[in-house]
Amino acid sequence: MNEMISLEVARDRLLAAARPITDIEVQDTFDAAGRVLAADLVSGVTVPPYDNSSMDGYAVRLADVGAPGVCLPVSQRIAAGHVGTPLAAGTCARIFTGAPVPAGADAIVMQEMTQPAEQGVIIDQLPQPGAWIRRAGEDMQVGDVILRAGTRLRAQEIGLAATAGRARLEVVRRPRVALFSTGDELVMPGEPLPPGGIYNSNRYTLRVLCENLGCKVVDMGIVPDRLDATRAALRQAAECSDLILTSGGVGVGEEDHIKPALAAEGALESWRIAMKPGKPLARGHVRRGDGGYADFIGLPGNPVSSFVTFLLLVRPFLLRRTGMREIAPQPYALRADFDWTRPDRRREFLRVRRNAEGGLDLFCNQSSGVLTSTVWGDGLADIAANRVVVRGDVLPFLSFESLLY
Repeated sequence: MNEMISLEVARDRLLAAARPITDIEVQDTFDAAGRVLAADLVSGVTVPPYDNSSMDGYAVRLADVGAPGVCLPVSQRIAAGHVGTPLAAGTCARIFTGAPVPAGADAIVMQEMTQPAEQGVIIDQLPQPGAWIRRAGEDMQVGDVILRAGTRLRAQEIGLAATAGRARLEVVRRPRVALFSTGDELVMPGEPLPPGGIYNSNRYTLRVLCENLGCKVVDMGIVPDRLDATRAALRQAAECSDLILTSGGVGVGEEDHIKPALAAEGALESWRIAMKPGKPLARGHVRRGDGGYADFIGLPGNPVSSFVTFLLLVRPFLLRRTGMREIAPQPYALRADFDWTRPDRRREFLRVRRNAEGGLDLFCNQSSGVLTSTVWGDGLADIAANRVVVRGDVLPFLSFESLLY
């Protein structure tokens, strides 16, 4: 058996093998959430296109407001979507949020700082130069690169693209992931559970994890624990996917067939990662009939091992394939409100939950088969190999929010 490699080495190898998807699709901006930009987005407009008011109030000339209490006649009314005339000296303009500032005005007085009068409006407070005026182009200007290629589109990026008037966007084709599980003991939920059987949670968990990342999933079900069946499944999956993702069958037992099947149908690269949960992992590729190949990652079968290994290794691999720039979540430094006195020679990722005091609580059972820990917890505490944790120690914390999407 090969020596264990670190999580960083495993991740670097995966990222080095992550071939960028070069297929580009044009997507309506309305429907582009979660997609990755294939090209820089350059603004063709200036935003705002003109100086406008950020408040309901009155547009004034500073020269006409020498002291609080001055009364100015209202010479015009300007609503959003309408353009006023140049502001006559000695007057003010009633103006509403978003309306263009009339030529000659150099400040806006909020309506809360005014009083109505028979002759016009009384200015109770002296405005500062430029007060409550949004300047033309302060958000973006023609020619600005407002979003870079490799940006994943969230609500705010979609809104920015719409602000620039872009109805359609060039995005990277979604990664295609073929997913199957191995194990004669696996039973689908809803079916009777025979002696020795367990319900197949990984098939459900991994599907959702992939879809959260914008992948198209081809679900190939459960493959029997036979070498011929495993080889056939790999060949079929390679024809319809960019990545084949499996769970189970990557150990060293006589019924673990992924390794010999992968060696026969493609290539195998690495197997043992110095992390807990999640040590066994298979990495390679499967040949296609056209001479190309699909990437392959085989995850361990224990549900927490499969879940954590996906978050820390498969997620960055898939995101890099789409050309994403930022793929590494930033950990928080949080206080441990627990003791961990059973250090392991592997790096450990403990299921924890933030508490009301700003610290981390530990789930009572850290077994790789206890999926309850991932529901109770809201992230992972990153524990270095051979480290004893004493209550009050500061630990790196990776939130599930930063790892699931």
